[in-house]
Amino acid sequence: MNKTFFSILVVLMTAFAFNVKVNAQSTSKLVDLCNASAGSNATYINDYLVELPGVAAGEKQQPFRKSFGLQKNTIYQFTVCNSEASQGKAIVELFEANKLIGSNYNPATGQEFKTFQFDCSKTGVYHLFIHFQDGKAGTAVCIMSFVGKM
Repeated sequence: MNKTFFSILVVLMTAFAFNVKVNAQSTSKLVDLCNASAGSNATYINDYLVELPGVAAGEKQQPFRKSFGLQKNTIYQFTVCNSEASQGKAIVELFEANKLIGSNYNPATGQEFKTFQFDCSKTGVYHLFIHFQDGKAGTAVCIMSFVGKM
C-alpha cells in the first residue's frame, strides 16, 4: 500500500513539474518573439504578460493594470503580441490620469496596430490597461521599449 501511494505521488509530482515547465517555456517564448518584433530601434524596458479569463456577453472584463513612471522628452514604444492560442485580441491603452493618450486599437475604425509610440512630454505616472476584445479569454504580452529622446 505504501509503495503504491509513493509511486502515485512521484508520478503526480513529475507530471506537475513537467506541466509548469512547458507553460513557462511557452510564455517566455512569446515574450522573446514579441521583443524581437519590436524592431532594431527599440531597446527593451519591460514586458507585461497578461492572461485573462473570458466574460459573458454584456459583462465587462477586469483589465490588467500597471502604473509606472515615464520621463519627459522620451519616445516610448509599446508592442503587442497575442498568443496563438488566445481567443481574444489584446487591446492596450495608455492613460495619463483619466485621459487616454495611446492605444493599439482605434474603436472608430476597428483598426488594430502591433505597435504604438508615445512621445512623453511630461514626467509623471502613467497607467497601462490591457484587456481583450469582446471580453474573450486571452493571453498576450506587451513590450515597453525605449526608442529615443525628443
